[in-house]
Amino acid sequence: MKNEGIPVVKEGLPFVLVFLLGAFGFWVGGIWPLTLVFLFLAGFSLYFFRNPERLPPIGSSLVASPADGKVIYVGPAKETEFTQEEMLKVSIFMSLFDVHVNRVPIDGTVRDMKYHKGRFLAASEDRASEENERNALLIETGRGQKLVLVQVAGLIARRIVCYPGVGAFVLKGQRMGLIRFGSRCDVYFPRDTQVAVKKGDRVLGGETILAQLKEN
Repeated sequence: MKNEGIPVVKEGLPFVLVFLLGAFGFWVGGIWPLTLVFLFLAGFSLYFFRNPERLPPIGSSLVASPADGKVIYVGPAKETEFTQEEMLKVSIFMSLFDVHVNRVPIDGTVRDMKYHKGRFLAASEDRASEENERNALLIETGRGQKLVLVQVAGLIARRIVCYPGVGAFVLKGQRMGLIRFGSRCDVYFPRDTQVAVKKGDRVLGGETILAQLKEN
């Protein structure tokens, strides 16, 4: 998978370079206020696209959080992309100050993927799951259990990046993509799953235990 072992994801480097070039140009021109503004933007881009290492929880039934952020919903919801069934849903909101690298929540195979163009409502709104630009993955575990992970663009997010394709085998904790500048991730579980978080909790992508699947 991409961006392993580097401190800043490659998708962020063009932003850093553009802002540094802008700062250099304004410095040469003697325009100090704009030089400082562009240096700040370059520094913030480095911060925003940071790519920390994480240690995923051990255990085939344990589901790791796919993102850093705040849990804004835990409860039943109908999954409309693949299963058309009532499932358990956990939604995680990523602010501008959270790590935006998304990670694989469970070992398994990507069975299907759907991308939808859409609106750019605030990612914290409930209707963002259905109306915003989003990318959904259906992941099937070795036991045949199915999870759905949805990357949802937010108010100022303008690109969803997803690395694995249909048929790829993915490992828990692997970097699987990112969403630029504010967004959310929704995870749908089988109804017999034991959720380990509650609304208001802070979670770390690839590390915090989100739930435990029923062991057959």
